[in-house]
Formats: sequence, C-alpha cells, structure tokens
Amino acid sequence: MLYWYKKGENQLKTYLELAIGFARTGVTGYGGGPSTIPLIEFEAVKKYKWMDEQEFVEILALANTLPGPIATKMAAYIGYKVKGYLGATVAILTHILPSIVAMIALLGVLYSFKESPIVSGMVQGVTPVIGFMLLEMAYRFFQNGRKGLGFPIMLTLSIVTLIIVQFLGVHPGILIAVFLIVAFIIADRKEKAAKASAEMLLQRKEKSS
Repeated sequence: MLYWYKKGENQLKTYLELAIGFARTGVTGYGGGPSTIPLIEFEAVKKYKWMDEQEFVEILALANTLPGPIATKMAAYIGYKVKGYLGATVAILTHILPSIVAMIALLGVLYSFKESPIVSGMVQGVTPVIGFMLLEMAYRFFQNGRKGLGFPIMLTLSIVTLIIVQFLGVHPGILIAVFLIVAFIIADRKEKAAKASAEMLLQRKEKSS
C-alpha cells in the first residue's frame, strides 16, 4: 500500500513539475517561439534534467522541420517523453494557457497605450536580452556541433547554411530536413560498414580456429 502511495505521489510530482516548468516558459517567453527556446532548454535540461543537451539539440532540429509553433512542438515532445500522452497534454496546456489568459486580459490596455513611449521603451529594452539569449544558445549549439563533427566541418556547414538561408532565401526547415536525411544516410552506411567489418572479423576467427 505504501509503495503504491509513493508511486502515485512521484507521478503527481512529475506532472506538477511539467506544469510549473512550461507555465514559466509560457509566461516569460516574451517575443514568441525563438525567444522561448532557451527558457525551455533551461527547464528541460538544467533544472529538471528530463534530457541532456545533445538530445535537446536533436529535438530542436526535428521540431524545425515540422509545421506549427516551435515552442508548442517542443512542449508536446518533452511532455510525451516524460509522461506520455497525458504529459504532452499537460505541457502544452500549461505553456499556452497563461499567455492566452494574459493576452485577453491585457489586450485592451496595451492597445490603448500602444503609442506610449513607455511601452515602446519597454519593448526596446527587452529586445537585447532576447538577442543575447539566442546568441548564447547558438554558441553552445555550435560548440556541440564542433565536438561531434570537428571545427572545419562545423564552420563550413555554418557558412553554407548562412549563405543558403540569408542570400538564397531557402526556408530553414527545408535545409534542416536535408541535413537530417544526409546525416541519416551517412550514419546508416557507417553502421552497415561496421556490421560488415565485425562479421568479417568473426568469420576470420572461425576459420583460423
């Protein structure tokens, strides 16, 4: 009886952590999806340790290839990873509901003061903070890529990505999808080559014995 009580208590705690974590990202994620990503990373990787940084990067790349708001997709995936379908529902609802309620409550007030220099100053004051958060996250992603691919390859891919997205106007989601497919093909070939090599070594051992 005590075992089931503790198990239920732990499950309730996990749902509560999901609710609190994604409610915080929804309330403090000023500016929409991109500015919310560092906040979600803090909750999922650093605070509650639902996943490591490498898995978060992989989820972010995958979410960019799918339609819809990226923050909601991240909430759905992380919630599902932690507590299945119910966890995904809790994460999504707690992420979007605070923003919806606040927007409805404050829409009239903000609309009345939209030309106010105070409101304009508040927006301009928050913008550099968001920019720094995104820059810091991009730097850490670059470092993770450098460790996995090596600096020359990572730098080359970064420059190629910049040219394709900024100068050729290709959507980032398309580029990410292409990179994922290429990476999958390369990883699949390496795995098959490793298996073939292992089989050859095994056959040689059997023949020699």
